[in-house]
Amino acid sequence: MYRSISDFIKEWNKEALLTQNVLDTLTDDALKQQVYGKGRTLGRIAWHVITNIPDYLTHFGLMMDRRENEESVPASAQEIAAAFKDISSHAARIIEQQWTDESLEQMQTAFGRQESNAEILMGLIKHIVHHRGQMTVLMRQAGIKPPGVYGPPKEDWIHLGVKNPPL
Repeated sequence: MYRSISDFIKEWNKEALLTQNVLDTLTDDALKQQVYGKGRTLGRIAWHVITNIPDYLTHFGLMMDRRENEESVPASAQEIAAAFKDISSHAARIIEQQWTDESLEQMQTAFGRQESNAEILMGLIKHIVHHRGQMTVLMRQAGIKPPGVYGPPKEDWIHLGVKNPPL
């Protein structure tokens, strides 16, 4: 659990970089890849991650502008990646400016249960991690090798001396 804003920011920046690497690997064509026929596209999931950050933070009392046209998924993977870079760094600044270490201990109702602001921030990171996992699966389906997140993709295991990586 985060005991200080700086601890959270360190974790946020690490996770944001991992997410940025995934988004930087997307292609315009891959944005159309769907989970299933009526499911979200890869572009919709990526855009949801971006637009959800200000929605989530404002819901819990932080003052931050929401994205304009949040329902309109850009057709450009580069635009999506750039938007995440902007919003993730802006969110870090907002949290640093508006909450203190003591703020992390304050309790709020979050999704029907009492949570500290530290738990709420951890929930935001977990939400992004969840969707990042979905994106890497859809990238595979779209024929794109995803970047390593918490470890290398199977194609890169050979560089670690593993000749037959697990499936």
